[in-house]
Amino acid sequence: MRFLELSLGTPDIRASLAFYSELGFTTADVGDAWHHPYAVVTDGRLWLGLHEEAEFVNSTTFVKPGLLAQLHDLEKLGIELDFAHLGDDVFNEVGWHDPAGNMIRLVEARTFSPAPPVAGMGSLCGYFVEIGLPAADREVAKEHWEQFGFVGIEEPDAALPHVSCTSDGVDIGLYDPVHIGAPSLLFEVDDCAATLERLGAAGISPSGRPPGPLQQREAAQLRSPEGTLILLLHSGI
Repeated sequence: MRFLELSLGTPDIRASLAFYSELGFTTADVGDAWHHPYAVVTDGRLWLGLHEEAEFVNSTTFVKPGLLAQLHDLEKLGIELDFAHLGDDVFNEVGWHDPAGNMIRLVEARTFSPAPPVAGMGSLCGYFVEIGLPAADREVAKEHWEQFGFVGIEEPDAALPHVSCTSDGVDIGLYDPVHIGAPSLLFEVDDCAATLERLGAAGISPSGRPPGPLQQREAAQLRSPEGTLILLLHSGI
């Protein structure tokens, strides 16, 4: 399976789009797979799918061509699906929760066209590192993600101890739910103070204090209109 997007439910897609645009994200051309309002923003490394649909469950979403024929492989892994929308007249997708309760979604085809690379493409948030997910039992969650080709690496000495599950598509960080309680975005910046100054000039202010272990370090956090936590960490942390 290949990473597509971090899918985020939003009650106001215009507000979310405006926020990410101010951060320097660009929009991608989307298809008509979804019946609800849908948009995609990217910094060239990360793709966020914004879904304006009531009760949408945030998920890490991947593409799996020939999805219907792959269900047996999921069953052999012991995956119990939470939903399956399959058939000739629907957009094929399935979803389940990992052992920590994070939703994983598989869709049969891309739902947007990747933006062509542009020199200097990025955002005011700095260098995207990983999607952070809560996991009370990080070892069990790591084993689940490793079934899908991720390589789990313990990071006990990090400012926020975690397991980094790496792949060639996206990296997933598994964190103590006390520190990260929902799908979040982690970025590295060279100079946190200068980054906050640039964000302030764009009309974006920090939102609250970062998780406890980061409060004595160069770090800050933002909060998007749909509620997504964005952590900015000094690259030396």
